[in-house]
Amino acid sequence: MSRLDSAIRRLEAQRLCLNEAARLIDGIPGPAIEIGLGNGRSYDHLRQILPGREIFVFDRRVAAHPDCIPDSDHMILGDVRDTLDDAAARIGAPAVLAHLDVGSGRAGADTALADFIGTALTPLLAAGAIVVADQAVSAPGWRTLELPDSVPPGRYFMYKVEA
Repeated sequence: MSRLDSAIRRLEAQRLCLNEAARLIDGIPGPAIEIGLGNGRSYDHLRQILPGREIFVFDRRVAAHPDCIPDSDHMILGDVRDTLDDAAARIGAPAVLAHLDVGSGRAGADTALADFIGTALTPLLAAGAIVVADQAVSAPGWRTLELPDSVPPGRYFMYKVEA
């Protein structure tokens, strides 16, 4: 499979999983969290499918399309290893959805970062929150959810926070 075809499959899986997560949290109050703004595509999609919901975004630096940059109240800059710990006061309420888009293509580093984020993110999430991730995450109290029908296993990951 070409890298282009792989990227297209990844983006299609991402969209399907985010849409399913939005469906699962419909009517449940609470903010959303986006970890990894990148160029802003998934943040922009979240704004479309979660109208009126606050979305807090974490990234080391802003490199997104100008139309896809959150305002300063919702953009949390710095290494996520440093910014997640004290983010609860800024977010103000437990999040009901989190999207982790942190893959770099370096398997060992991506796994370690995803597992760190899972553990550090859990206190910011409501019981029943949905997590969508581009990496497998090992976090206590997270149950793996079935993916939408056309998403192949291992392409994207979905979890429900049980505790």
